[in-house]
Amino acid sequence: MNDYNSKLKSEEMDFLFKVILSLETLEECYSFFEDICTVNEINAMKQRLHVAKLLMERRTYLDIAATTGASTATISRVNRALNYGTKGYKTLFERVSESEKSKKEEI
Repeated sequence: MNDYNSKLKSEEMDFLFKVILSLETLEECYSFFEDICTVNEINAMKQRLHVAKLLMERRTYLDIAATTGASTATISRVNRALNYGTKGYKTLFERVSESEKSKKEEI
């Protein structure tokens, strides 16, 4: 994503992302996100990630709505991001999947 030009680009966003990139443990993530976001904001992000994962598994909208409680509008928005977005979901899901495979191979 070297050539990606975000609509959100600013010094303040750069600082936010640098702070996020500096988080080293799950405990630090919980602590930071609980301080910076409301519970509803965190739950919305969590839900979107879950929806994206299920869409990538080719689950139906009805199944995803029943499993996650997401509205069809949210599912559609996430699906649009997966199909026409910046590949942010796909990149990170692949990275997490590879990381989990590596950890299993070490055992």
